[in-house]
Amino acid sequence: MTIEHEREELIKVLAGQRELFRITVRGIDDEQARQRTTISELTLGGLLSHCVNTERHWTTILAERDPNSEFDVSRMESEYRLDPDQTVAGLLAEWDVVAEHTAKLIRELPNLEDSVPTPTAPWAPERVWLSVRYILLHILREIAHHSGHADIIREALDGANTTYQRAN
Repeated sequence: MTIEHEREELIKVLAGQRELFRITVRGIDDEQARQRTTISELTLGGLLSHCVNTERHWTTILAERDPNSEFDVSRMESEYRLDPDQTVAGLLAEWDVVAEHTAKLIRELPNLEDSVPTPTAPWAPERVWLSVRYILLHILREIAHHSGHADIIREALDGANTTYQRAN
């Protein structure tokens, strides 16, 4: 497999996971996106917000490669919430922009094996260096992980689930 082929496969798999998440939130309004349907605080809008922010966060790390960066813990307060000024449609449009940026990065970064410094955080005070490939796979894992959460929340909301909605 060529490196170009691997890059296009990464782009394709990421796009497929984003599409599954989009199917999960298809047809819901902003009020439903804020509604808790389980004992968890998680909502569809909060998970959507988190996925968009997570992908943006990690692609910024890939692009900037700041060896002195620190994770901004203050952003965690609103990380899993659809704020009053946000909408599902707005976040989905924002995710389109983030996804385009991710695809551009994947195609243009010189080497998927390059080491990238990650931000320190209270739970990770020592700087860790990860490969570009690892970070891209982490983004994929985050989207897939939270797509599963979103599917459960959606099914509890109105009985819809991603598997059956894919056919429509």
